[in-house]
Amino acid sequence: METLKKNKVLLGLSGGVDSTTAALLLKEKGLEVTGYYFDVLGNNDIGKKEAQNVAKQLGIELIVEDVSDIFKEKIIGNFIDEYLSGRTPNPCVICNPMIKFKKLIEWADKLGIYYIATGHYCRIIADGKSGNFYVTKAANAKKDQSYMLYRLGQDVLRRLIFPLGELIDKDQTRDIARKNNLINADKKDSQEICFIDDSIGYADYIKALGYKSRPGDFVTNDGKVVGKHQGIVNYTIGQRKGLGVALGKPAFVTKIDCKNNRIVLGDNSDLFTTVVECSDYTFAADDAHLYDGKVVMAKVRYSAKPTEAKLKVDDKKITATFAEAQRAATPGQSIVFYDGEKVIGGGFID
Repeated sequence: METLKKNKVLLGLSGGVDSTTAALLLKEKGLEVTGYYFDVLGNNDIGKKEAQNVAKQLGIELIVEDVSDIFKEKIIGNFIDEYLSGRTPNPCVICNPMIKFKKLIEWADKLGIYYIATGHYCRIIADGKSGNFYVTKAANAKKDQSYMLYRLGQDVLRRLIFPLGELIDKDQTRDIARKNNLINADKKDSQEICFIDDSIGYADYIKALGYKSRPGDFVTNDGKVVGKHQGIVNYTIGQRKGLGVALGKPAFVTKIDCKNNRIVLGDNSDLFTTVVECSDYTFAADDAHLYDGKVVMAKVRYSAKPTEAKLKVDDKKITATFAEAQRAATPGQSIVFYDGEKVIGGGFID
């Protein structure tokens, strides 16, 4: 392979204001930027056109690739399987290492480019002693997306740039875009799940594809039947609204029993636990066993506050015992571990 050029960068360019502003900041640093748009649906002509328009305005080359086949198999397939199994997946966590950043690295290698970049709000640091690289929290705590990137390995992290990591808020991003007359400066933020329109919701999306989720029983903690649910695909841990059952007090989904097709309802207090187990874990650089018995900071969802937790590590799972009880640690979501500001690893909650 020819020597990869460090004056060039391949940027994931969605057509949104974040990635476009990231491209602008990279150009200002003197880097030669190439954009990469990956079409997860295979027919997203609007998205492709938006990316092409901003690439043209920026004066950069744009690569467009249809990744819909692998995305349907690996991401959408997993998303559906998880919901039908009573779990709550986060497709971005899986897509990032398996498709998005993998494709960026593959194309960068083809083009002889060393660096890759995205418009995520987080930062990268290098450990001076080990030479290992870590994702760290963004300057903007509210926009910080480090949680989503815990499954990236050193092959990606050592070549990765996050141009927006130092920006203090989204307004600053838009201000930069406006000052440079970017055509998408005021474009609204992208939808929560890129392959599902916000207007229909995940349950309707799954059912529209022909998947069935059988009605079953709502039960209390002691097994008493208190109503009928509409299929487990419609519910997630901690849910209160849309249950359609009256218990004379606020009721929350506390457990999804897929084997018996039952939804367990309880009080808000039933959702709190100090012990969270995860499997299929990964660490950015270190052997996970080095953290056995150690206290780290951990969070059980994207929006959660990091809290002290002591880890017990074995070959198949990690048990985190929190100093403060955590609400609605949801199977299928991720628990992510931090050492100060840096992401050290994480896994899928059991």
